[in-house]
Order: sequence, then C-alpha cells, then structure tokens
Amino acid sequence: MRSGELARLAGVTVRALRHYHQEGVLPEPERGSNGYRDYGVSDLVRVLRIRRLAAVGIPLDKMPALLDGEPADAGALLESLDAELADQIDRLTAQRSLIARLRATDAAPDVPPELAPHLAVLATAGGPVGLASMDRDQSVLLAHLAGEEGMPRLTRLYEILSTPALAPLVAEISARFAEIGAGTASGEVDAFIETVVAAFAPVVAELTDAGVAVELGAGAELVDDLVRTQFTPEQRRVLREIERRLA
Repeated sequence: MRSGELARLAGVTVRALRHYHQEGVLPEPERGSNGYRDYGVSDLVRVLRIRRLAAVGIPLDKMPALLDGEPADAGALLESLDAELADQIDRLTAQRSLIARLRATDAAPDVPPELAPHLAVLATAGGPVGLASMDRDQSVLLAHLAGEEGMPRLTRLYEILSTPALAPLVAEISARFAEIGAGTASGEVDAFIETVVAAFAPVVAELTDAGVAVELGAGAELVDDLVRTQFTPEQRRVLREIERRLA
C-alpha cells in the first residue's frame, strides 16, 4: 500500500508517517522503481502500536524499545508516566481553582488571586480609571516581592483597605490625589496630606501591632522606581511626605 492508504487505514496523516520516519520509530521502506514507497500490513500494525503507545502518553523517543521487544523496565516506565500524569492533574486542578477565583470577582487574569476580591471592591468604590490601572500594576509587583511568606500580610492590608468603612474614602483620596499637579495650592496639598495621615495612621498602627506589616527589603527600591514612572513630581513629593508622617 502507498503512504496515503496506510495513513487512512491507521487513522493518521501522511505528515505523521513522515514524522515517525524522522523519529526512527517507523522504518522507511525503499522507494520502488516507480519512485513510491510500498508499505505492508506489518507497517500498518506498527503504526497502530505507535498510536496505542502515544495514547498512553509514551513519548516517541521511548517507543523503539517497546516496539522492538518488551524491555525489562516497562513497568518502571509506566509508573513514571503515571506519576507525571498525577502531577499534571494536580497542576490543572490548581489552575482551574485559580481561574474560578478570578471569575468569581470578574478580575483580570494577571491580578494576584489573593488580592483580586479586594481590588474589585476598590474598583467599584470609584476613583480615577488611570489610578485603578496603577493599583493593578502595584499589586502585581507587591505580590511578587512579598512572595508566599508575605502574601498573607499583603492580603490583610488590601482587606483592610477594601472594608466598607475605608473603600469609599480610598476612592475619594485617589480622586483628589489624581488632581494634584504643579498648579495645586500648597494649602490644598497640606490639607490632602492631613486627610490621608488621619485616615491611614490607624491602619498602619493596626498592621504594625499585629505584626503583619509588609516587609519588602531591597524590593522597596523597585516599588519606588514604579512610583517614579507612574506619578508626577508633585505627587511623588506628596507620597514621600505621607510616608514620612506615617512612619
């Protein structure tokens, strides 16, 4: 039979047959005087065996030993494949759980899932759209810097900020902060700083007393770099003063 007929009977494509030849799992017949390769029923059986092994999950480079004689370690190979599949199932289960958590809060796929519910609350509370995007970027960076060990503390911070008592205030402060620029009167800036310090001093105290303050270490410089790219010089000066007062 020709390659097309073999492929049809075996339920594969001619391209697959060529791939089997290249990988060395299917011997390649010599071309006849007519320029075509002729395959026999033994080739069909071998292709069917290749399909069986592939269905189990055995890679092509492991097949020759199985196709050309049962190896002594066939059981070990199957055990290894089973362990690999179990790991894949665990990863896929965790991935589905992660997707479910993000869908529940209608969060973007790149948002840390632990912070997604709290970011969603802050987003619905109002505030400038641009700052919401900045909050997302900051949350991604903070989650990375905090790591698994620091994530509970970071989550607690966002949980506090998104409480019904604070979320509207955070939105109001964000809106006022977005308006700060070179032409903002110094008195207005001072009043804004006083509002922020009065609102967040208790939050900082609670986190500090509970031992859940987020420590970034050397990563704090990266956060500072992000702030420099996101905010105007006037806004950065306001943030430094707020940080000094809250410290």
